[in-house]
Amino acid sequence: MMSAAAHAVIERPSRLLALTEGDVLRALDAVIDPELDEPITDLGFVRSVQFTDEGIEVHLRLPTSFCAPNFAYLMASDAKDAVTALPESGVVVVELDDHHDSDIINVGLAADAGYRGTFLHEAESDLDELRHTFQRKAHVAAMERALTAFLRARPTVEEEAVAAITLRDLPDDDAKAALVRRRRTLGLSVEESSPVLIDERGGRVAPASAAMALRRARSTRISIDGNAHFCRGLLATRYPGSEADQAPRAEEAFFPLSSLVRTTGKKIA
Repeated sequence: MMSAAAHAVIERPSRLLALTEGDVLRALDAVIDPELDEPITDLGFVRSVQFTDEGIEVHLRLPTSFCAPNFAYLMASDAKDAVTALPESGVVVVELDDHHDSDIINVGLAADAGYRGTFLHEAESDLDELRHTFQRKAHVAAMERALTAFLRARPTVEEEAVAAITLRDLPDDDAKAALVRRRRTLGLSVEESSPVLIDERGGRVAPASAAMALRRARSTRISIDGNAHFCRGLLATRYPGSEADQAPRAEEAFFPLSSLVRTTGKKIA
C-alpha cells in the first residue's frame, strides 16, 4: 500500500466503484523492471493511483531523471496495458514524472504510438529484443538462486554433480517457483526431469563445465541484485519517504561466495 502522501482522495465515478486502489496495484505487480527483475510496485516506482471522472490515472517515478528511456518506456507501456486490462477501467492514463524524456514518453503513451512511434529516428529497434535479453538474464539469476540455495543446504555435493540436479530435486519453494515462471516465459522446459543448470539455448551443461557455468550465473545474479539495491537507495534519496512504498527484499537475495565451501575446503563455485 502506498504512503498516504502518494495519492489524493477524490470521489470516483459510479462505474469504477467496484475497483479499488489495491486492484490497480495488484495489476501493476505484473509490471517488471527489466533490468532489476522486480515488480515496479516492490521497487516503489508507482508514485500515485487516482480515480478520475473518466477512468484511472497512474503516475510513475524512477530513481534518476536519466534512467534509460527504453527501459522507462517499456515499464510505463506495460503499466498502461496492465491497468487497461482491468474490467471497467475506463480511460487509463499512465505518466512518467521527472524524467528527462517525460514529455516524449507521456505523449507517446497517450497516443498509443508504440516505442518506435514515440522516439522515431532515435529508436534503433523495437523493445521485443531488449525485453527478451533481460528475460534471459532474469532466468539465469533465478537458476543461480535456486542452485545456490540447494547447495548451501547440501555442502558435500560434488562439483560435477551440479550438472545432474533436476527440477525434481529442488524443494518446492519460492526460488523454484520463480525459476519455473521464467522458464515458461522463455519457452524452456519445465519438466521435472529437466536439468536446473542449462546453457543459453536450454541445453544441458557438461559436468566438467558446471562449476564455471555456475560462476557466470552468479555474476549475472549479483549484478542484478546489486543494481536493484542501488536503485532503491537512489529512489529514497530522490523522493524522501518513498522507501515506505518499497517491499522489503528477501534476506537471501545476496549469497556470499564464501558460503559455498565444500567440506574439502574447495569452493563449489
